[in-house]
Amino acid sequence: MPDLSRPAAELITSMEPWDQWAGAQAISLWAELADAATTPNPFFEHWYLLPALEAFDADRAARILAIRTGGRLIGLMPIVMQRSYQRWPLRHLASWQHANAFLGTPLVRAGCETLFWQGLLDWADKAAPDDGALFLHLPAMPLEQPLTQCLMDLCFENGRPAGLVMREQRALLHSPLSPEAYLERALRGKKRKELRRQHARLAEQGALAFERREDAQGIDAWIETFLALEAAGWKGRSASAMASAPETASLFRQALIQAAALGKLERLSLTLDGRPVAMLANFITPPGSFSYKTAFDETLARFSPGVLLQLENLALLRRDDVTWCDSCAAPDHPMIDSIWTERRPIGRLSVGIGGKIRRAIFKTTLALELQRNPTGIGA
Repeated sequence: MPDLSRPAAELITSMEPWDQWAGAQAISLWAELADAATTPNPFFEHWYLLPALEAFDADRAARILAIRTGGRLIGLMPIVMQRSYQRWPLRHLASWQHANAFLGTPLVRAGCETLFWQGLLDWADKAAPDDGALFLHLPAMPLEQPLTQCLMDLCFENGRPAGLVMREQRALLHSPLSPEAYLERALRGKKRKELRRQHARLAEQGALAFERREDAQGIDAWIETFLALEAAGWKGRSASAMASAPETASLFRQALIQAAALGKLERLSLTLDGRPVAMLANFITPPGSFSYKTAFDETLARFSPGVLLQLENLALLRRDDVTWCDSCAAPDHPMIDSIWTERRPIGRLSVGIGGKIRRAIFKTTLALELQRNPTGIGA
């Protein structure tokens, strides 16, 4: 097997319409890369990204950037040309994102981090003059991961201007403790007692049961029940539920069906007399996992069924193949932040591309942005 990490290896960078990656051979290469990635990101795996592109990229503006060396695929990400940055008319390249993608990390083969970033930046330097792009923007990057640090180190070593323009933290589950010990550490005794009381009171309303599944049996019915449960609550009233638009509903259905078939979906249900009162979908991408979507019956809010289901979700700590779970939640989330005590730093990075003049302009723009707000304006 060739040593893919050697700097002398030839890099081949391609930019292709994303529908060219929908064939069986391309998907096989894509899936193998995802399983070998240094940082897992289910939102850029084929079973999630292709349905998302079908739903939200009707004009086919996004492309799949792929980098190969030694005859093997070492990195892949969706990329798009943006005509503006916030309210400024600044053309730039960016990884393609949407509201239901909670991480923007490229899929990069472990050991090939420097090669990938070098290939991406070399390609962007050449593309910048023709496209008119001033910089490369990378949203939703995990700041604690070596892949992100590798990019910043490479920029520093090469004198390339780059900056962190936004930083936030969201809840993370990551601990060697058992679920019971973790809960005892996370919540005060009074709060744990209150949750036990709510569980008992909910059980008085009917037959209370919990189910955890990792297979594809009954997945279609589970999906439709989840969509209805979520739409019946505040997300439905605010038109932010997955069922509120055909595009998001289609993404949810396709992604969960494919994830279940691949063994990458864990679904939890809390039922009362057989009727789900809280539901949760986790994406399992060892060594990590992602708490994708949750919903609960708001008519039973006094019993906190969503929180009770999260207590069952602490069983993730017992898995041998998973060491952490990203909540995918907004910063300072009132529920999950009180249970999961670790935090994952997530940020947006901007990197100068092109020749000296273009990079100098970007450097000035970046300085103005950071001077206005030290944490950036890219939120």
